[in-house]
Amino acid sequence: MQIIRRIVHGSSAAALVLLATGPVTANAATGDAPPPVVVGGDRLGAAGVQVAPGPGAPPLPGSLTGKSWVVADATTGEVLASFNAHAQLPPASTLKMLFADTVLPRFPADEVHRVTWAELQGMGAGSSLVGIKEDLDYKVEDLWRGVFLSSGNDAVHVLAHMNGGVAKTVAEMQARAEQLQARDTHVVTPDGYDMDGQVTSAYDLTLFARAGLRMPEFRGYCATRSAQFPGAVDKKTGQRGSFGIANTDRLLGKYPGLIGVKNGYTTNAGATYTGAAERDGHTLLVTVMHPTSSPTVYDEAASLLDWGFAAVGKVTSVGVLADDQAPPAETTAAPARPVTDAPSAPPPPNRRPPARAAAPGAGRRPAGRRPGGARGGRRAGRGDLVGGRPVRGGRGRGHAATARPAPPGPPQRPPPRPPARPAPPPQEPGAAALGPVFKPASQARGVRCVLSACRVEGLVLDVLGLSPGAARVRAGRRGAGGGLKTGPSPSARGPRGGRCGPRGWRRGAAGRGGRGG
Repeated sequence: MQIIRRIVHGSSAAALVLLATGPVTANAATGDAPPPVVVGGDRLGAAGVQVAPGPGAPPLPGSLTGKSWVVADATTGEVLASFNAHAQLPPASTLKMLFADTVLPRFPADEVHRVTWAELQGMGAGSSLVGIKEDLDYKVEDLWRGVFLSSGNDAVHVLAHMNGGVAKTVAEMQARAEQLQARDTHVVTPDGYDMDGQVTSAYDLTLFARAGLRMPEFRGYCATRSAQFPGAVDKKTGQRGSFGIANTDRLLGKYPGLIGVKNGYTTNAGATYTGAAERDGHTLLVTVMHPTSSPTVYDEAASLLDWGFAAVGKVTSVGVLADDQAPPAETTAAPARPVTDAPSAPPPPNRRPPARAAAPGAGRRPAGRRPGGARGGRRAGRGDLVGGRPVRGGRGRGHAATARPAPPGPPQRPPPRPPARPAPPPQEPGAAALGPVFKPASQARGVRCVLSACRVEGLVLDVLGLSPGAARVRAGRRGAGGGLKTGPSPSARGPRGGRCGPRGWRRGAAGRGGRGG
């Protein structure tokens, strides 16, 4: 392995160290190979602090620990100072700025979308969530508030599925980064979740923020401090509630003139932050990546903003923010998609919406249903319901049936009665008289029940005065307390002192007459 040191043209102090794993070519040895092009200027490709102070310029803050940072003028594109501007680092949720640059123009804010179970899958463990529930309707503007305020990966995934899927959205984000000349960025996930190979730079994040702030919707979302987010449906009242969400940007509302943009944090990326502030007619952008302590990312960003506003006009630019190379046709918003009709009564959460039959003569069909009442892409045929009526005849296979009002005609005869059901099998004696609470013993134990016979026989003996219990009652036997001794009803006892129970009649012990009580 040979080490080749090559001085970048246009800079007398910066050098790039290239490791060559193969033999050195003649062009490389003689310096004939073209030097690498550094987006934004050669000084931005150099390591370390890059600043060109003029008379009266304030010194840079001395307590900066970020691995990479950039301070730039959003209006002119001049980079006032930088530190490892093109160092590739994990982005965390600041990558959502590129996601918004790509997807935000695609859908109108008032479009309503019903979230499915599949759209909430595939998020990394421990992802930040705004709290979206499946089978509920959300406006696009609510989803974007979930992205910007709560940094919700669930909102990102729903919007990505609306855009055609996660893979398609990732590819479009990569293409958008190329248009912005963000050459340090490699997109793997749309939400910035830690993945191998997913990197960006402070320079690229500053490009994403600058492009986004040119869109009024982007600017409005990232400047929102708090909002109400649609909640679940109350099972008792059937009404849908809401809950409050707050912007996780700790500088918003605290730093004078701050207008956003996005913060982020993951275990691998640490803290990342891109902010924008306005003061005295200037709009400055600052990006800080991976300081030694996560909470200090806001302190370091604020100190760099203070320095930038004090240094405007007193420092020479060390680079520029690249221009957006997107063709004019792609910078305009996509045609508005039809707005889904919101249901009159939202379904309960975590359940699939029930299929709704179209009312007769209805002018519109429910979202997600094909004309003619067919479901799941199946065309209506004989026996399908269209407009609340069965389809008869139709137009043959390959043509969807169309709902038409039935012509007036003579009243139809009532449908024939269904054939009589076969008579139930004969029940055991007395089972019907016992009611549904009692079951014949033969069904439970396989023993023939004579409970009713026992009761009838006992009742007859009571009437004739021949049962042992009746004889005791007539004799007027009294207990020690002077009261009449009572026991089980005589009718509950069988002949010869037997007793009827759930297993049928039982004979008394040794053939003796049973005792009451």
